[in-house]
Amino acid sequence: MTYEEFADSRLGALLRYAVMLTGDEHTAQDLVQETMVRVQLNWRRVARSDSPDGYVRKMLTNQFIDLRRGSWLKRVLLRAEPAPVRAVPGDHADETAERDRVWSMLAGLPRQQRAALVLRYYEDLPDGDIAEVLGCAVGTVRSSISRALAALRTELVEVR
Repeated sequence: MTYEEFADSRLGALLRYAVMLTGDEHTAQDLVQETMVRVQLNWRRVARSDSPDGYVRKMLTNQFIDLRRGSWLKRVLLRAEPAPVRAVPGDHADETAERDRVWSMLAGLPRQQRAALVLRYYEDLPDGDIAEVLGCAVGTVRSSISRALAALRTELVEVR
């Protein structure tokens, strides 16, 4: 498989995954673009791996976790706060408000916990694959997911 074939077949899925991680389509596009540049530069290593898709997903996840590292200016400018909730006229206002509330709750989680949740519930990966993507032990994955869900439950109870 060539880089071009890989990019054509997996770009949409990688973008959806990045949107779930970042909560913002524009940041997700930047994240995928930066990751795919790195994939192209290291294509031989990626292609030789047992699972090129998993390798690239791991690269994307690491890029996401490292997104805020760097200068204080980047941390201030790249703050991952969701857009303010706007009242949408029509029947979908409640659904939109609920979706925005979930996004804001997810944005409040540490990046590794959020990545673990997205890999488990959006990508539907088992603990072993999540551990491989995040570069940690299976027990750490389970702990991260448990802590993230506990934090979401606590915040949900406080809101209601």
